[in-house]
Amino acid sequence: MTGLIIALVIVGVVALVLLFMAIRIVKQYERGVVLRFGRLHSVRDPGLRFIIPIVDVMIKVSLRIVTLPIQSQGIITRDNVSVGVSAVAYFRIVDPVKSVIAIENVHAAIDQIAQTTLRKVVGQHHLDETLAETAKLNADIREILEELTAEWGAEVTLVELKDILLPDSMKRAMAKQAEAERVKRAKIIAAEGEALAATKLGEASDTMVRHPLAVQLRTLQTLVDIGVDKNTLVVVPAPLMNSIGELTGFIDRESAAAARERGAAR
Repeated sequence: MTGLIIALVIVGVVALVLLFMAIRIVKQYERGVVLRFGRLHSVRDPGLRFIIPIVDVMIKVSLRIVTLPIQSQGIITRDNVSVGVSAVAYFRIVDPVKSVIAIENVHAAIDQIAQTTLRKVVGQHHLDETLAETAKLNADIREILEELTAEWGAEVTLVELKDILLPDSMKRAMAKQAEAERVKRAKIIAAEGEALAATKLGEASDTMVRHPLAVQLRTLQTLVDIGVDKNTLVVVPAPLMNSIGELTGFIDRESAAAARERGAAR
């Protein structure tokens, strides 16, 4: 009787152990890939699932988006400039079976292929293109990664260049270039302003030629502006100087005519 009880206890313990080994919980964001005797059997959906202990093996695969930092890569651009470029990629598993059967470690594989793809794509562009056309580089890297990772059951959703490190000498050269560009723009703007001012002055002079009184009015306005500061500056307008010159010439002519008349009377 005692031996029967012991046997029942052992059977119960073994049954409990096998039951615990058979129970699997698949979370909402996971899928369970079941291998029976080493061969693909089925894919289990989220929930409480049962497998045959020892015979079945369940591998859980997460379908959530994974953030993959791409370490800074020392890259030589097409114009022979050494830069350090780092990026970040986002991917998720869309086919759990392929991610288990086709490749051993899909995360490590995507990490390595992302580094080599980043180096390859950036190395095909000049430095100016790398700095100005990051959106195009991101699209090129993502396109290549999508094509390569499709066989592994993964989908790359986004790739972004995170940081571009330049040598100090290149930073100084770019700063000088930017300063020269600003100086050039300032000179162009100043020249355009001078040209516009000259055009407007020409139009104003044409107006004054057509209306001589405008010169007098402008002269009076200038005198008023000068007198605002209460200074002792004496200003003689050009028209007044012309009038004085004409008056002097008139007096000289009259004096000469009078002299000739007196000489004729003698």
